[in-house]
Amino acid sequence: MFEFFFKYSTYVYDKGEFVLAAGWPAMVAAAVLALAAVPAILRYKSVRAKSTRLDRAVLTTIRLCVLGIILFLLLQPSLVVSTAVPQENFVGIVIDDSRSMRITDYGGEGVAPRSDFVREIFGDPDSELMTALNERFKLRFFRFSDSAERLENIDELLYSGGQTHIGAALDFAYQELAAVPLAGLIVVTDGADNSIDGLSDALQSLRAHSIPVFPVGVGVERFDRDIEVASVEAPRTVLAGSQVVADVVIEHKGFGGERVLLLVDGPEGVVGTQEIELPRRGDSTVAKVQFTATESGPHLYGFRIAVQDGEMVRENNQQDILIVVQDRQDRILYIEGEPTNRVGFLRYFAIDDDPNLLLGVFMRMAENKFWRVNFESDEELAGGFPTTREELFQYKALIVGSFEADFFTPDQRQMMHDFVSQRGGGFLMLGGRNAFGEGGWAGTPVAEILPIDLEPPFAGQDDPFYVDVLVTPTLFGRTHPVTQMADSTELSLQHWETLPPLGIVNRVGATKPGAVSILEGKTSDDETHVVLAYQRFGRGKALAFTPVNQWYWQMAYEIPLDDMTHETLWQQILRWLVNDVPGQVSASTVLDRFAPGAPVTVTATVLDDTFIEVNNAAVTAVVTAPSGQARDLQLDWTIDADGEYTATFIPAEEGFHQIHVQAARAGESLGEDIAHVEIAELSTEAFAAERRTSLLERLAEETGGRWYSPENVNSLPDDLRVSEGGTTVLEVKDLWDLPLIFMLLVGFVGTEWGYRKWRGLA
Repeated sequence: MFEFFFKYSTYVYDKGEFVLAAGWPAMVAAAVLALAAVPAILRYKSVRAKSTRLDRAVLTTIRLCVLGIILFLLLQPSLVVSTAVPQENFVGIVIDDSRSMRITDYGGEGVAPRSDFVREIFGDPDSELMTALNERFKLRFFRFSDSAERLENIDELLYSGGQTHIGAALDFAYQELAAVPLAGLIVVTDGADNSIDGLSDALQSLRAHSIPVFPVGVGVERFDRDIEVASVEAPRTVLAGSQVVADVVIEHKGFGGERVLLLVDGPEGVVGTQEIELPRRGDSTVAKVQFTATESGPHLYGFRIAVQDGEMVRENNQQDILIVVQDRQDRILYIEGEPTNRVGFLRYFAIDDDPNLLLGVFMRMAENKFWRVNFESDEELAGGFPTTREELFQYKALIVGSFEADFFTPDQRQMMHDFVSQRGGGFLMLGGRNAFGEGGWAGTPVAEILPIDLEPPFAGQDDPFYVDVLVTPTLFGRTHPVTQMADSTELSLQHWETLPPLGIVNRVGATKPGAVSILEGKTSDDETHVVLAYQRFGRGKALAFTPVNQWYWQMAYEIPLDDMTHETLWQQILRWLVNDVPGQVSASTVLDRFAPGAPVTVTATVLDDTFIEVNNAAVTAVVTAPSGQARDLQLDWTIDADGEYTATFIPAEEGFHQIHVQAARAGESLGEDIAHVEIAELSTEAFAAERRTSLLERLAEETGGRWYSPENVNSLPDDLRVSEGGTTVLEVKDLWDLPLIFMLLVGFVGTEWGYRKWRGLA
């Protein structure tokens, strides 16, 4: 529409400079015309007859507009643009060769694959676009997916690439054409870039060298009917036998109000199910599904929804994630300030049968008398609570029962704080008469890490604070792994409603900003109290559990003999407490799954026994392929981050690879860790496969180009001529013959005649 009225595209106007090209004869004629306007005004002003003042004003204005347009044309309005010299410049055509180009939505959904557009427009030398491009430029073709290469013939495109890396492709094409005058790069793609590195570096380089990019977008911006399992959030490592709750993001179009079944496939088959009603409003929903990870080792867990009738893409209904199920034993230190039967119930009924948890108990039996049990050696904690960071930091979690704060030195209280913030351990404070505010913990470093505000001790000594509360999960806690007591969330919530009340003896405040309440309790007066809350703090997490008699769920007469609420709750709390607690050496990769041939970067964080970063360590890794073949890697300090070391390798086999990282300093071992990655063909191209117009616009805007759809792509050659890249000359484009100007002249003259006729002045 713009070109119809203004003769040229908006891109030409954007690149051109407006000038008035008239010489002195035209200037004289314009001046004469301007003077002629004076008698015209006077004549209309003197005419009376049947005309009114309004009639004379309207007619004068119309006549002046006509004279103004003629005056403007006499000044010869023009655009001065830099245009490419014919056949002196090169253009790179970079074509997406990934699997997403097979999606059938060209010409409207379900009509033809996107690749047909490439074949019809760029593969036919006689097409209107290719004819215009070949007349003006020397063309060079490239194809790309996860890598890029020269393309001699369009028929060589296979559309089989597993990923789309637009930035790397543009950089490759520019480097290949850097030695010739380059007018610009045309990139034909759906814009579904899924590279890790992004586009910023490539676009910055092209902008610096004045190389415009002209994206040609294919595909529709929105599918009519499609369901996509967009992402899955779940722990990367869990203890064997742990409950896992995964957040599954489901995108959908055209299925609002319908119910679908989400299945979780594990090494033992289907391990979890969840029925989901897709929302009528909005395109996405988050579903929580729970399952138990029992078989140790690295395993793929698949989250899938059966393909529905009419879906545009079938391959995006499943997401696979790697979860490493570890059969290890984590050490927990539990200190209790007074004899209490919850220690026995916690050990004998809940923890001792768990092979993955080792609970060492340090309990004060009387003044200066302590009971130690379940430690690895007789010397462990023989001198009381740890006095050094090295001694405390050997544990993965710390539980503090009814112990007054003054029992510990200021340094020990600070160590508890650092145990969470620096060591990354899990901390849990239990309710009791000497816990929380009643134990004088307010104002200490420990209070800073707790997820709740501490209230002053209860003033009435003769009538101490005590309430019974019925415990239920909060809205957030209903789907948390800790609260799952049955095979489904609904059954679990029903079970919570059957439990007897528990007692609380501590007045605690609300949860802190950023903290989350998982369990809450309500009194008979409908007062709400925090039961279980947590927050992330530094590298670790801190929990507060306020009831004093949770063992009652083991012994109450209302509880059936086969009820496992007490055992299950404590096992799940403590397993969550120690999960993701880092060691001195932590190994990781950016992704858990890579395509064959893709480079894998291993990152290791190395700390000493006080959990301070180490920059002078010797860090090595052994990568073991599925066949058993091993290779050694040397990890180097990144310099940009303390304690961070990296190395990159390219796996030669498909399947699971184990990366065993070890670190030492001055010949003394600092620790080790194991990471896993899977090398396999990925279905990345099936996700977020609609045309990403925003990305295409960014490519054009940041480099000075323009983006096109199949409907307006034929205007690309004209725009490319004025891109200012390569070898150019100045060209003057006339504006006096714009269709809009002719329409205005006809319109004003016709309006004047029509007005006269209407008013009886003709």
